[in-house]
Amino acid sequence: MAKAGVFAIRDVGSLVDRAGEEGAELKRAVGRTQLTAMGVGAIIGTGIFVVIGKGAGIAGPAVILSFVLAAVACVFSALSYAELASSIPVSGSAYTYTYATLGELVAWVIGWDLILEYGVSVAGIAIGWGGNLNAFLDAAFGVALPDAIAKSPEDGGVFNLPAVVVVLAITFLLVRGVSESARVNLVMVGIKLAVLVFFIVVAFANFSTANFQPFAPAGADGVTAAAAIIFFAYIGFDAVSTGSEEARNPARDLPWAIIGSLVICTVFYVLTTVGALGIASPDQMKDSDAPLAAALDQGAGMSWAAGILALGAVVAITSVVLVIFYGQTRIFFAMCRDGLLPRRMATVNQRYGTPARLTITLGVLISILAALIPLGTIVELVNIGTLFAFVVVNIGVIVLRRTRPDMPRPYRVPWSPVLPLIGVGFAVYLMSDLPLDTWIRFGVWLLAGLLIYGLYGYRHSLLRTGGDR
Repeated sequence: MAKAGVFAIRDVGSLVDRAGEEGAELKRAVGRTQLTAMGVGAIIGTGIFVVIGKGAGIAGPAVILSFVLAAVACVFSALSYAELASSIPVSGSAYTYTYATLGELVAWVIGWDLILEYGVSVAGIAIGWGGNLNAFLDAAFGVALPDAIAKSPEDGGVFNLPAVVVVLAITFLLVRGVSESARVNLVMVGIKLAVLVFFIVVAFANFSTANFQPFAPAGADGVTAAAAIIFFAYIGFDAVSTGSEEARNPARDLPWAIIGSLVICTVFYVLTTVGALGIASPDQMKDSDAPLAAALDQGAGMSWAAGILALGAVVAITSVVLVIFYGQTRIFFAMCRDGLLPRRMATVNQRYGTPARLTITLGVLISILAALIPLGTIVELVNIGTLFAFVVVNIGVIVLRRTRPDMPRPYRVPWSPVLPLIGVGFAVYLMSDLPLDTWIRFGVWLLAGLLIYGLYGYRHSLLRTGGDR
């Protein structure tokens, strides 16, 4: 039995057993293709549709290498997520893995961090969805929603209606069931990949090498600086691990989905970047909010294609909202089921097989946040939370290899602990580039979380009260 105290560790067997308890058991209904689509759905969003221009402005044509470098930085953490997800097929992602390796207090900290990362991300992405919806309406029909219902009060509006609508629609879909959500996401992933294929085909049909000289005007420093920005275009593969408990065959399918989604997105990112540079210069893209549309307009003379790209961006961001919000509900669900947050929120609706009460509560709170808070304020804390989770997951692999060497591991990170330590190094390096204000806000958030843990989580933890026996 695990030791009492704030660093008590959950036994892996008890984690799996609790997931099977009546009334708290999620429905295993998602296969490998749907899990992989969840990863692609979470990764490909505003990143490729927006950040490519910023990266090209910093690194020039060498932004191609920046995309590859950012992918390499992610792959080490992806391998660690794959091992833990296949070995501990329970909801909660990094929170659950930390509970089994580093103890309850650290698990609470990482869970509280993930609530910030996922919940705030959903609100921020929903706001971006509203902006892209307006861009699509303008490009396709020449109309746009008035500022009063399309922007937050600080940005000159009353409330952001499109952000509210998309969050509540996704909430309804997630309540209905994970298989329904996964099918809708699969359709949206197909649409946005088709839009990127359209762009790649048109770009290569009008391709020129003139924009590739000079290739690296800012040298190696420019490549790494752009990679630090582009890294965040890859965030999302970790959301696949939140579906561990609802995967039909988690041991086999989760490693494929986590690593496969990262590989698929990297291929699309590199091809899209090469194609964009083949028809437009970095200067033409760097100041545009829609660099791919700008490339088609200025480079290929296809202004009509801007509507297609805008539609692709709307669909892409919708699927990101879906998958990230799904991940948020499963992490919150796991923390409630362990008693660190109110257990009544972890009740599974017997009709739909989803934590409906929890999902609706989070959906309402996030929609209010998205309606009233400006995007810049919302996204400031997301990046550091993601990188912090990467550090803990990589360390978790190393710890669990030592504390539970005989535990079944359907997938094993090769050359451990070398590769997990490299993953830690990449994450720490990127965290060191973040501004001091971000660190201060992150510290305040964690202090608030420790206060809640001391007042509630510590006293109600099932591990400590004996409910975990």
